[in-house]
Amino acid sequence: MKLPNMLRGVAIAALALLAVAPAVHADVLDDLRKAKKIRIAIDFGVPPYGMTDDKMQPAGSDVDTARALAKDWGVELEIVPTTGASRIPSLQTGKADLVISTLSVTPERAKVIDFSVPYATLRTVVAGTKAENVKSLADLNGKTVGTTRGTTHDTYLQQNAKGAKIVRYEDDATAAQAFVSGQVDLFSTAELLLAPISAKNPARNLEMKFVLQAFNLAVGVKKGETKLLEEVNAWIRANLKNGTLNAIYKKHHGNDLPAEIIQAGG
Repeated sequence: MKLPNMLRGVAIAALALLAVAPAVHADVLDDLRKAKKIRIAIDFGVPPYGMTDDKMQPAGSDVDTARALAKDWGVELEIVPTTGASRIPSLQTGKADLVISTLSVTPERAKVIDFSVPYATLRTVVAGTKAENVKSLADLNGKTVGTTRGTTHDTYLQQNAKGAKIVRYEDDATAAQAFVSGQVDLFSTAELLLAPISAKNPARNLEMKFVLQAFNLAVGVKKGETKLLEEVNAWIRANLKNGTLNAIYKKHHGNDLPAEIIQAGG
């Protein structure tokens, strides 16, 4: 049966609208509530934030933070192992719902993912032997410096240490091992990694040369997941206020969170 011209026109217009209508946005918060499971990406190569204990089980302040969030939300926690370079891609490709993994807030990263309010802090440093006369970025000229690919200290060195030869590794442990074995003159890393590295390799006479940057750490959320971001922010603020996040940080780092982190959480 043929449709009258007017009805046929209406039908064609309706089909055209359907063709250009945007796809329905899948809401991650609703999905994880239905599944009763949350997938959180954590790097186990940055103790005491993320590591494995003597029983090869996940441990560290980021792990405890992820566990506390999952418990409060009443969902099962699935930890997605990651590296510095794969943290953001794990969100973008849907492998993880959140990243809680020494993820510092930078303008470049904020272009591709969203950040929660800060929940912790981190300082990155350049380290080397006591014999190395290095006190600033300018002193890196002509030096070979190991760093972890995709981290803020990698980006910072690339932009500000033009005279240095930057050698990139997949994680902090490999970069540190390159220094220990003499492949690089110095290396950049999180400040808190220096003590265990030095204890395991006393012959290298390791010491911190200078601080690169101090960063606020935040939870990474995929762009556009507004409801999920709001829930994460509400959880962080509540747990900064009640002292839970400070207790987690102090347990693993030996000191309280900086006052500015507590204040940033409101």
